[in-house]
Amino acid sequence: MPVPHIQVILGTTRPGRFSHKVGAWLVDRMEQRDDLTVELVDLRDHPLPIYELDVAPARAGREYETPEVRRFGEVLDRADGYVMVTGEYNHGYSSSLKNAIDHVFPELHRKPVTFAAYGQVGGARAVEQLRQVVVELEMAPLRHAVHILPNVLIPARQQDPFTIEAFAELDPRLTTALDDLVWWAAALDAARAAG
Repeated sequence: MPVPHIQVILGTTRPGRFSHKVGAWLVDRMEQRDDLTVELVDLRDHPLPIYELDVAPARAGREYETPEVRRFGEVLDRADGYVMVTGEYNHGYSSSLKNAIDHVFPELHRKPVTFAAYGQVGGARAVEQLRQVVVELEMAPLRHAVHILPNVLIPARQQDPFTIEAFAELDPRLTTALDDLVWWAAALDAARAAG
């Protein structure tokens, strides 16, 4: 297998979001590695209808309801693994991320995912909920994730101009998560290829 292609999915779309700062840091650090390629997937670039399908994507396969959902599915199909970025809102993850992943299934099926989350408790509750959801998609949620606590979140949010070095103290945690993600991406790619 060539090096795995990993997508960083920005799971928030609201004005004033913080996720694009996290995404910039992730992409920067991932581009410095030679054991993966990286692509940023911004949900702002994929306006999707509210999920209201009669048939769940797990049963419908790649029969898409709209061209926008088809394009989103085709983008996700390119990846061997994912880093989902989300804030924590009311003890949960973003509704835009939930809506997006509800529209797809075959694209994510049997691929690994880790998380970069932020909030009062580092987005831990959002990540715990996401882990339960991605298991239903038959993804492999990984143990290691990046949790951005207020001691990093608040200064990074207030920094003007912003620099990705605001997250530098989290680099070791990210390295651990990415090492794990690369291993699982290669293992699951081989398993999928073997049928």
